[in-house]
Amino acid sequence: MTGASTTTGVRAQAEAHLRALVGRDDAVLRDDQWRAIEELAVHRRRALVVQRTGWGKSAVYFVATLLLRAQGAGPTVIVSPLLALMRNQIQAAERAGIRAATINSTNIEEWQPIQAAVADGEIDVLLVSPERLNNPGFRDEVLPQLAATCGLLVVDEAHCISDWGHDFRPDYRRIRTLLDDLPEGIPVLATTATANARVTSDVAEQLGDDVLVLRGTLDRESLRLGVVRLPTAEQRLAWLADHLAEQPGSGIVYCLTVAATAEVADYLRARGHAVAAYSGQTETTERQALEADLAAGRVKALIATSALGMGYDAPLGFVVNLGAPSSPVSYYQQVGRAGRALAPGQTASVVLLPATEDRDIWAYFASLAFPREELVRDTLAALAEAGRPLSTAALETSVDLSRNRLETMLKVLDVDGAVRRVKGGWEATGRPWVYDAERYARVREAREREQAAMLAYLDTPMCRMRYLREQLDDPEAADCGRCDRCGGYAVSTEVSGEALEAARERLARPGVPIEPRKLWPTGLAAMGLDLKGKIAPPAEEGRVVARLTDLGYGQQLRALFAAGSEPPATVPVPLVRAVVEVLGDWRPAVQAVVAVESETHGALVDDLAAGLSRYLNVPLVGRFAIVDPEVRPGQGATNSAQRVAAVRRRFRLQADVPPEASVLLVDDRVGTGWTLTLAARALHDAGAARVLPLALALDA
Repeated sequence: MTGASTTTGVRAQAEAHLRALVGRDDAVLRDDQWRAIEELAVHRRRALVVQRTGWGKSAVYFVATLLLRAQGAGPTVIVSPLLALMRNQIQAAERAGIRAATINSTNIEEWQPIQAAVADGEIDVLLVSPERLNNPGFRDEVLPQLAATCGLLVVDEAHCISDWGHDFRPDYRRIRTLLDDLPEGIPVLATTATANARVTSDVAEQLGDDVLVLRGTLDRESLRLGVVRLPTAEQRLAWLADHLAEQPGSGIVYCLTVAATAEVADYLRARGHAVAAYSGQTETTERQALEADLAAGRVKALIATSALGMGYDAPLGFVVNLGAPSSPVSYYQQVGRAGRALAPGQTASVVLLPATEDRDIWAYFASLAFPREELVRDTLAALAEAGRPLSTAALETSVDLSRNRLETMLKVLDVDGAVRRVKGGWEATGRPWVYDAERYARVREAREREQAAMLAYLDTPMCRMRYLREQLDDPEAADCGRCDRCGGYAVSTEVSGEALEAARERLARPGVPIEPRKLWPTGLAAMGLDLKGKIAPPAEEGRVVARLTDLGYGQQLRALFAAGSEPPATVPVPLVRAVVEVLGDWRPAVQAVVAVESETHGALVDDLAAGLSRYLNVPLVGRFAIVDPEVRPGQGATNSAQRVAAVRRRFRLQADVPPEASVLLVDDRVGTGWTLTLAARALHDAGAARVLPLALALDA
């Protein structure tokens, strides 16, 4: 049999598998899909496929899996960060007779039987979340066997490997080690829909020598892109209320913050729309139900953060962004959720509603970048001095970082070889480590360029799809003929008076509950503080006027607390009215007021506390006073244990508390909540029966 006829026969087998996979007797592979499958299953090469969302990347690795398994190859291992993608890929695999399973954070109880099934050859495809790659048990006991026996390794969302990718994840850097451990001749497929030339080159280099790069056009023929500029938050909300029903089918309304998803969903439901909020804080079972409701059209929209990375072919008719992502690449990925698997001739609408506060939110997330060198050195020193593994919670007492940032930093140090994750926590390896300040600066500068490019997208006179494709270095970028710039796509900017008034009323409603801290952070004994377990008694549930990220009063509060601005000596009148309205809804029964002294906004807090004393007709009996100004405002704020220690040093209660009184504890701004917690503890120790916190703003 000639090579050509062999290839023809393999392609026929591949297309038979494709038809089983998609459930259509007329399905055929496109030439570019076949080329990728041929390189993997016939020539056993490594390939990087950069293709638009909906191109059919999953079909490539499932068909290649079936061909390789028929040749006696081991199971395919797919590394994917998208739980929704995993669930839907397992369903798709089962249609083609592929036995698939997943190991991720939501099914811990199933890990052992799944690992046994892999060892017994009963699993064709194993989907693994990247976090598992450095779980000590999985890394040391399961991963070596997988690397030795797998028939195909697939790295999904491969832009995460690269520092330059818009969604870099340190866990993905562990894949480089996995690649090095693969036996010769094991094919590797890396896939992504969002990689510019720099990211493509970086990922290809990490895959090794002789890598086939298949890069296709990034046009999305089914998408119509438009931008609606509306100056106020209430106008943008009203636009959604008026125009959501006009959008084709079901879709996603993306928001930049978790708080916004709840606020927007609540407003739209009140306006009669079938919507639900979805974020990284949504419980797993609820997430699955919401994803199913969206795919089936049982809800008009999910109001979501970027946590909704839907990797399945749900025929969504629209994506609306309430606020702009920080880069054109991120935006291209999000709008790519729409327009997939639509009927011929159907199109999906994509609308961006930018806001002035977008840049503030970008700046907040940028502040969570890789920590300063001295914090990294503190971490390495703490591990070296311990001489034993330390948990992340134990390290928190020595390093002024939040648990999430500390965990992320440790993952980077692990990949760099300076620390190692072991059972019981982390240990220092003793290997020298260099802080690559130049690399971090280059990445920061790249992020700043991306933000500038996103702002330019809003006002570009050129075709919007062409602009996005050029940002991803698509050599075939051309005018799309469908957007509001080059295709006559007219997006209405009209909002009704009724919807506008309802939105204004919703945003003008102040008052956000603040939950009291209920447990002391672990490790305080190591800092000389005899505080552990439950906080008893805790403060009562409190109130703030709004979060700084809120759509309504958030804008006024952001201006009030903006860095570099002159702090006012009195509470602005609109916020006075808001405080009065909060009190009217909340109705706290108190007998005294105590203020938390502020170094930066002292006159403001004094005015607020005095005004509340007069309004409630109860005495202002003292303050939680600053006694150690050497402890700076906000010191330790990124780490609970560090913050408790700092607040204990900085403040002392100076107040004449009436016995068994209910006390209104007044502050300007709530960050971690630990200042209010320690103030409440001091008030309880001084004889207060209840402590009810009230502040103007909540940081997040």
